[in-house]
Amino acid sequence: MSDVHKPPDLVARDDTQRVRVYLTPEVEKNLDMRLARIEGHVRSIRRMLAEHTDCETLLIQMSAVKAAMNQVIVKTLEGHIETCVSACAQDEETLEALARLRKALALVLKNA
Repeated sequence: MSDVHKPPDLVARDDTQRVRVYLTPEVEKNLDMRLARIEGHVRSIRRMLAEHTDCETLLIQMSAVKAAMNQVIVKTLEGHIETCVSACAQDEETLEALARLRKALALVLKNA
């Protein structure tokens, strides 16, 4: 991948000289906004629960939160591939980066 997805300020080296990369500011902001919406949605579900809203409505709302969280996970994985994995691959840590990606995907797919 090209450096388009990993601005220089996102790459640093830790004490073991491993490349340390984080999500782009745009992805981080997008994730934070999504999580804030989900947080508000969960608060309203809790309020509905306290008000004894019917179970069907609660389940529909809970399903919406689950779908929104799935999208947060997808966006995080996309950002991870575009930044963290590509930086490692360019720094000859390809196998390790791909192993971490496989573990992340396995975890996500297991809980989907």
